[in-house]
Amino acid sequence: MRKYEVNVILSPNLDQSQLALEKEIIGKALEAFGARVEKVEEWGMRRLAYPIAKDTQGYFLWYQVEMPEDRVNNLARELRLRDNVRRVMVVKTQESLLTKA
Repeated sequence: MRKYEVNVILSPNLDQSQLALEKEIIGKALEAFGARVEKVEEWGMRRLAYPIAKDTQGYFLWYQVEMPEDRVNNLARELRLRDNVRRVMVVKTQESLLTKA
């Protein structure tokens, strides 16, 4: 199992109940694909570098997970199918950088 960072940008037009539902669905998807969540950070509403679907802002979520390598692409594909998810980026972290910090 390798460590990954999963960055998700959600639609800025969500109210608190919709946001909680999306976070719950993302958590269940991570669990379903065998990811063990080590850390979660909500970066909140941020300005985007360029508009996505005519939105200039997005709600950012960051997860640090450990999961099997063969399931990463399927997880990203599953998260992208959600209507309120604007972007998903999964990045493999380097073990040597994590241990030095």
